[in-house]
Amino acid sequence: MVDSSVLVTFPASDAVRAAISEAIGSLADVRYLVDLADDARPAALDSAEVVMGWMLGVELQGSEEFARLSGARLVQLLSAGVDQVPLDRVPAGVPLASNAGAYAGPMAEHVLAMSLALAKHLSQRHAQLQAGIFDQHSVNREIRGSVVCVVGYGGIGKATAKLFRSLGARISAITRSGDPEEMVEWVGTLDDLDEALAFADVVVLSIPLTRRTRGLIGARELSVMKRDAILVNVARGAIVDEAALYEHLVAHRTFQVGIDTWWEEPRDGEGFSPRFPFVELENVLGSPHNSGMTAPSFVHAAREAAENAARALRHEQVAHLVDRSEYVA
Repeated sequence: MVDSSVLVTFPASDAVRAAISEAIGSLADVRYLVDLADDARPAALDSAEVVMGWMLGVELQGSEEFARLSGARLVQLLSAGVDQVPLDRVPAGVPLASNAGAYAGPMAEHVLAMSLALAKHLSQRHAQLQAGIFDQHSVNREIRGSVVCVVGYGGIGKATAKLFRSLGARISAITRSGDPEEMVEWVGTLDDLDEALAFADVVVLSIPLTRRTRGLIGARELSVMKRDAILVNVARGAIVDEAALYEHLVAHRTFQVGIDTWWEEPRDGEGFSPRFPFVELENVLGSPHNSGMTAPSFVHAAREAAENAARALRHEQVAHLVDRSEYVA
């Protein structure tokens, strides 16, 4: 009989359940909160040794259910980011782990697609064709030989750099420690950000949203960048000053941006109505925060999260533990 219990708080498809079951194996019984009656939820939360969640603020019903996590050995997130988790509700003594890098592959492809589309002016040329304009003389840009600065050199950043490197780009990196753990042409920390921005043709934001990185790219940082630079953000909207970016884009039409993560994102079924009309600008290419959303990505992410949960069950070192001081005072 298995004494340990893993409680999954998010709805999961059959494929996701199979991936979790395979990773956990015989280490624990896996239960799903959505399968339980309301009166069975308290006991399931009390007895869970590991809790796997996604949008915990939505999946758990108030502070009382969060308090029941106090006996857990680990709260493991399916998401890579933790900035939307109500950390003040998760019991202080319970370790929390993100799923960093789990969506790196599809997100790196998305970054490359946005960068190529912007460098080749694909949206503008398509619109011209629709208007009957056949402009064969305006030049495009090449990625080959360009400097791509990856701000945040974790799983997503490294996967992105690999794709750009295959096209002949030169890679610079901003990392927490200044050590990229693999060969790049230049590396620095956030203290060196200005230098990195000044020389980059393409800047990719793949850094977590923390107290330090909120508003990291503002009017001053944008002014340091090249007038024809490309900025792609697949991290979090709040890393960039929204008003400053819009003003910069209006003033510098050769500056281009790909935005996947927005400052205010609607819930399912709601309309998209940003404070600034970014999508009306020709030098903006947007997507609805779906850079990691592919059919295989959910199964892969669930397997990665479950394998980390299995480490906790085996009393091994858990990966991607969250330092809460980086997010809350």
